[in-house]
Amino acid sequence: MSIPEQLEKIKNELPQHVKLIAVSKTHPVSVIMEAYNVGHKTFGENRVQELISKYDEMPKDIEWHLIGHLQTNKVKYIAPFVSLIHSVDSLKLLSVIDKEAQKCNRVIDCLLQVYIASEETKFGLSADELHELLQNPEFKQLQNVRVCGLMGMATFTDNMEQVRMEFRFLKKLFNEVKQTYFQNQPWFKELSMGMSSDYRIAIEEGSTMVRIGSNIFGHRSYT
Repeated sequence: MSIPEQLEKIKNELPQHVKLIAVSKTHPVSVIMEAYNVGHKTFGENRVQELISKYDEMPKDIEWHLIGHLQTNKVKYIAPFVSLIHSVDSLKLLSVIDKEAQKCNRVIDCLLQVYIASEETKFGLSADELHELLQNPEFKQLQNVRVCGLMGMATFTDNMEQVRMEFRFLKKLFNEVKQTYFQNQPWFKELSMGMSSDYRIAIEEGSTMVRIGSNIFGHRSYT
């Protein structure tokens, strides 16, 4: 199936309230443009350098999401244009995003990444660290970031029951956080969970954003 056909197949499957982030990492601009040319304009990248070069080359009505681990010293390069940062895993990083957003006269939307997997390679806050961050007086001072929800990555496993439990845990945590800290803030509504292998389960468990790459673009090229 071609990229436009794959894209249409997935979009037809998704409920209306679920947003598709087409994960374009490692794929060349020519390939991503096949999705853009049939009207898809939301793409996710893992690496800052790759995100910047694609932003420079591609049309300016694209909504770019940074979904990979972000180092504080790289924030300034994406602050002028990034639509949503999915992977905020510390107050320090959030403060740097706030500072760089202020310089650009912007408010940058962010998701707080929660560690839900049983793998050491994944990043994210524990449930306790998440609550600590949201209760910190420093967090309440930030003016140029807007926390819109949570993000999590499930364990890379064939055990779909484990994956489901991890997503369920994150949804429960999302509900608690919404109720406790963001009850009157309608923008706190996003739950970014689910990738090519597990997005159907993620949607069943309450995801509002799925990050799908290989099911659209085929296997990644790491050359």
